Amino acid sequence: MLKSTQDKKYVWHPYTQMNEWTTTRAPVITSGRGFYLVDENNNKYLDGNSNMWCNVWGHTRNEIIKAVIRQLMNLPHSSLFGLAGSSSINLAQQLIKMAKGMDKVFYTDNGSTAIEAALKMTVQFWRNKGKGGKKSFISLENGYHGDTIGCMSIGYVDGFFSPYRSILMKNTFHIPSPTIRNSKFKGGKNDLTTDECVNIAEKVIKKNASVTAAFVMESGAQLAGGVKIYPEGFQKQISELCRKHEILLILDEIATGFGRLGNMAEYCAQRSYPDIVCYGKALTAGYFPLAVTLTTNNIFNAFLGRYNDRKQFYHGHTFTGHSVSCAAATANLILYKRYDLIGKIRKNMRYLEKQLQDLTEIDIVTDVRHKGLLAAIELGKNNKDILKVGKKSVGHFIAEESLKRGMYLRSLENIMLVIPPLAMGRDDLKRIIDVYKSIIGKIKKQVS
Repeated sequence: MLKSTQDKKYVWHPYTQMNEWTTTRAPVITSGRGFYLVDENNNKYLDGNSNMWCNVWGHTRNEIIKAVIRQLMNLPHSSLFGLAGSSSINLAQQLIKMAKGMDKVFYTDNGSTAIEAALKMTVQFWRNKGKGGKKSFISLENGYHGDTIGCMSIGYVDGFFSPYRSILMKNTFHIPSPTIRNSKFKGGKNDLTTDECVNIAEKVIKKNASVTAAFVMESGAQLAGGVKIYPEGFQKQISELCRKHEILLILDEIATGFGRLGNMAEYCAQRSYPDIVCYGKALTAGYFPLAVTLTTNNIFNAFLGRYNDRKQFYHGHTFTGHSVSCAAATANLILYKRYDLIGKIRKNMRYLEKQLQDLTEIDIVTDVRHKGLLAAIELGKNNKDILKVGKKSVGHFIAEESLKRGMYLRSLENIMLVIPPLAMGRDDLKRIIDVYKSIIGKIKKQVS
């Protein structure tokens, strides 16, 4: 069995300063039990990060595991290039029932590739309609849509992507977005109102409508760019502007759909019906990689014609519509209905809100934002973000301290994330908040 010291020789970890990693005694995870990850020494860590935002039921859900085994025994994977696959058809039927207004499902492997497919789809849609000049994009500042080149271009977060600016697409326009703050922290630094952001958006859309293929935004909230939760009506007004000026709307529900914000399809709650919507992460409950790009018949029909017209969609992946992944996702959707998971989430989100209230009284907490089973606890002092604790980055410090307390947590620098597995119970939710309170207390002592 590999030990953590050997891991440091061979594995390059994502979004990790490997110099810090070599000084970290990180656990080597070998198994999962319910909502816990278990390391090689049989130490348990409550998964407070939903395994990078994708886990729903914990790590040992028998119904999903059995569905995966059945599919593996029958057929691990069948290509969708020139063939049809029963598991991909079954899942597509379920997704179209869930996603109001959508008619077609295009399969990819992960969130980034789902967004890349959407970008290509919109550019080719306009080309097939005889409007090839519409190939630019409008998106929100600090939006995040993935790590591939197209995704970085539209979802540019400077702290993540500044090294790659020279290779990003130039035909993108970014506008600011508003956010809901806790009532104690209204009027935060550089905050714009909904009306101000919509007015800016309208000016940019009007000016660039003739060259813009689509407006791209996360649905309901921005996550990796700082957990900015949209005020009511903002997303709806953006969708109306897109429709008015003949710009397609791409909504990214990869992290915010499937109940994270309290709704299965967040765009329905936002009353902003897209031309394209993307899902991933919780789609398979974290059991297999899979993402989907859903669209309307209006988009799909523009790709129909004779072969020599070359209107077909030139995009695909080796594991498109992976049979086992689709089986896992279908089993996951059945569990959502069987156990009324959305109803449970809505009850637990009110419980979480109450648990967060005490944190607003801590002087180094500069904001607490919350919606659904998502919350952000922002740390600062003397009008500055807390970015270091002693000689360690604040994110590294939080990660280490959480592991010491038997929990797996990751922050966005000084923004502590509460993003638990969606089926997690109240006792475990309270434990996450209690661990954060303990870590905040330790940070407060070291930065005072």
